[in-house]
Amino acid sequence: MINKRALVHAIALFLLPIVVAAFGWSALTAALIVIIMLLWRWAISLSTFVLPDTAPQVVLETIPISHFVEKVRWNMDVAGIEYVELPAGGTLGAFYTGRTVPRLRMKTGAVRSQIGNSAEILRYLWGAYSASNPDTTAHLEPTPERLEFERRLDRFGASLQVWIYYHILDHRALTLHAWGANDPAVPLWQRWSLRVLFPIQVFLIRRSFRISQSSYQRSTERIADLLDGVETQLADGRTSILGGDRNYTDYTFAALCGPWLQPDGYGGGKAESVRLDRERMPAQMRADVERWCEDHPNVVKWIEALYAEER
Repeated sequence: MINKRALVHAIALFLLPIVVAAFGWSALTAALIVIIMLLWRWAISLSTFVLPDTAPQVVLETIPISHFVEKVRWNMDVAGIEYVELPAGGTLGAFYTGRTVPRLRMKTGAVRSQIGNSAEILRYLWGAYSASNPDTTAHLEPTPERLEFERRLDRFGASLQVWIYYHILDHRALTLHAWGANDPAVPLWQRWSLRVLFPIQVFLIRRSFRISQSSYQRSTERIADLLDGVETQLADGRTSILGGDRNYTDYTFAALCGPWLQPDGYGGGKAESVRLDRERMPAQMRADVERWCEDHPNVVKWIEALYAEER
C-alpha cells in the first residue's frame, strides 16, 4: 500500500509541469503547489506509522526462468521460510528501473528493507533465521569452503546466461517465451511490454552481456570446466558435492543447471510456463546440452535425483 501511495505521488509529480503549463499558472501558484506536493510526500512517510502496510512479511521478486531466482527460491523452500513470490517479465526491471532479481523484500514492524543478489540474500536468511530455526536452516551455514564454491558457482551461472542468450536472442518467439510473455503469472501489461520493447531489450542484452561468438566460446569452456570438476567429485557416489550433509551449494548447483538440463520440477512448479524443452531449442544449443549430458552422466543423474527427492 505504501508503494502505491508513493507511486500515485510520483505520477502526479511528473504530470505537474504539464498541468502548470496547460493552465498558465503563475510562479506563486506553482510554488504553492510545490509546497502541497512536499506536504503530500511527508504525509506518505507518516502513513508508514499511522496506517502501516498489511503486505506480506517476506516477498521474493522474481522472473520465471531465472536460475539465480531458483537458487534463492529452492533454499528458502528447504528452510521452510514463508514468502510471497512477485513475478515480473524478463529483464524489464533491470533495464528500466535498475532493479535486478532475485530481490528479497522484508517487513519488520514499520520498517521495510530489501536486498538483492542471490549470495547476499542467502547470507541474510542465515543470519535472520538460523537462531530461531536451527534445524531447517542448517544447510544455509556459510562455511569458508562453501563460500568459495558458491563464488565459482555464481561465475558458472553468469556464463550460462551468456550461453542462453547467445542461442535464443535470434529467435523472437523462443526468447519471449523464456522471458514470460506467455506466463499468466506475469502481469498482463508486462507481457505486452515485452513484445513491444523486444528489439530494445535484445539490443540492451547484447551490449550488457557482451554477447558474441568469442564470449560464447569462453562461457562454454567455463561451463564445461566446472561440470568436469563436479563430475569427478560425484564419482564416489556422495550425496553432497562438497561431501557431508547437503547444503545450499548443492541446491545452488542444481538450480543453476536447471535452464540447460530442464529437469522435472525446475522452479518448484513456478517455471512451467517458461520451460525451454530440448526439442524447442535451436540446433546448436541442443547439441551443447546433449554433449554436456553425455560427458557428465554423474552430474545429470545427481541433479535429476535431487529434483526428484527434494523439489
